[in-house]
Amino acid sequence: MSFFLLISRGIDRLNQSVGLFTTWLILATTLISAGNAIVRKAFDSSSNALLEIQWYLFAAVFLLGAGYGLLKNSHVRIDFISSMLTPRTRNWIDVGGILLALFPFCAICIYLSWPLFMQAYNTGEMSSNAGGLIRWPVYALVPAGFALLMLQGVSELIKRLDFLLGQGEDVLSSEETMSDEQKELLELEKIAQQQAQGAR
Repeated sequence: MSFFLLISRGIDRLNQSVGLFTTWLILATTLISAGNAIVRKAFDSSSNALLEIQWYLFAAVFLLGAGYGLLKNSHVRIDFISSMLTPRTRNWIDVGGILLALFPFCAICIYLSWPLFMQAYNTGEMSSNAGGLIRWPVYALVPAGFALLMLQGVSELIKRLDFLLGQGEDVLSSEETMSDEQKELLELEKIAQQQAQGAR
C-alpha cells in the first residue's frame, strides 16, 4: 500500500499546486474585470478579447480547481447525516461514490469534450466576435479539469482504502479536510459538552 500512498501524495501535491495557481487566476479575473469597467466608463471603449479572457479565466478557476476542491473536502456533502455515521461507514460511502459516480462522470466528460477540443485545435477556431480570442485553450480546460478531478478521485480512493484496511488515518475526520459545516458542527458539540460538564 505504501507505493499507492506515494502516488496519492504526488496527486495531492499536483492538485495543491493547481489550486494555488487558480487563486491567482481569480485575482487576474478581478483586475481585468475592473480594468474593463473603468475603460468602458471613462473612455467609452471596450475590447472583446479582454471581455472573453474574463470568462476563460473564470472557467479555468472552476474546472482546474475542482480537483483541489475534492482534496480539501469542500464538495457538497450532507454533513448533518454523515456526522451521525461511523468513520468506516463514511469511508465506504466515499469509496462507492468515487467508483460509481465520480469516475464514470469524469470519464464521460473527458470522452465527450476531447473531440470538441481537437476540432477547435485543428481548425484554429476563433471567436465569432470581432477581435475575439482563439477557442481551443478554453475547450482544453474541460478535459484537463475533469482529468485532474479524476486523478484526485484516485488519490482519495487510495486514502479511503488505506483507512479501511486498518493502516492509515481517517482523512474525513482530519480537521484540515473538514468542510466549514463539519467544523461548525464539531464546535457546537464541544460547546454542548462544556455546558453539560458545567451543569454538573
